[in-house]
Amino acid sequence: MSSAAVPVRRLCVIGVGLIGGSLARALRLAGQAEEVVGCGRGLANLERARELGVIDRFETDPGRAVVGADMVLLAVPLSAMDPVMTAIAPTLEPDCVVTDGGSAKASVVEAARATLGPALPRFVPGHPIAGTENSGVEASFPELYRGRKVILTPLEETAVEAVATVKNMWEACGARVSCMSVAHHDEVLAATSHMPHVLAFALVDALSRWGDRDEIFAYAAGGFRDFTRIASSDPLMWRDICLANHEAVVAALERYTGDLTRMTEAVRRQDGEALERAFRNARDARERFLAMLES
Repeated sequence: MSSAAVPVRRLCVIGVGLIGGSLARALRLAGQAEEVVGCGRGLANLERARELGVIDRFETDPGRAVVGADMVLLAVPLSAMDPVMTAIAPTLEPDCVVTDGGSAKASVVEAARATLGPALPRFVPGHPIAGTENSGVEASFPELYRGRKVILTPLEETAVEAVATVKNMWEACGARVSCMSVAHHDEVLAATSHMPHVLAFALVDALSRWGDRDEIFAYAAGGFRDFTRIASSDPLMWRDICLANHEAVVAALERYTGDLTRMTEAVRRQDGEALERAFRNARDARERFLAMLES
């Protein structure tokens, strides 16, 4: 935990699912949240969150939920950022810091500039690089962010104190925090997160429409399960991410398509040398990546 961490007096989590629920659980475990208010559209999920002790109470109106909060996390789909920001802007406390967990930042920043008005300097765009294929408050757990990266993308207008507050909050959860520009974040995440999800969804969708699909799935082994795990993720959330970050995702997919075409041609030509070279490079690159994760 950061030595500069100051407990959040009242945390408001709008969207009490895996991301928001895990933040609330982690801060509670660290003794860094005195009260947690949840907000969302699903009453059953909110009631379950209260039963589990993830939140203390809940509201279904975002404008009411943020009253009295000194920290607000927006953990809603990207398509909901604009309407939620519009709803909370008039009732945010003067010293309240707002952050988010959106996987694409340009659309979130655009919404913030259009809606938050005088609260914009206290808005710190963020993205916790953590998650699972599961969703809902029951999927949340306090260790989700431990040792994981959180990227903040402060704006020119963002107050230094607001950035420090959000950084300390994530570090209290055990996360490693870094900063980068909005554009760079969206390019990097398109390649490392958004495109892999598209590929997993596309593969399973394609195989499901092959004529002998039942036999294909019946004989699929662990490699298929591991490669396609993320195709169990929330389709609506990933639809929103692809639409919000479409330019960077298209660029990544087009670049990958060229590489896949070259791989196809190597197989067609039975070019074992080219295949082995590509496979060895991929294996070595992945081992370096795993070593980075462990360091």
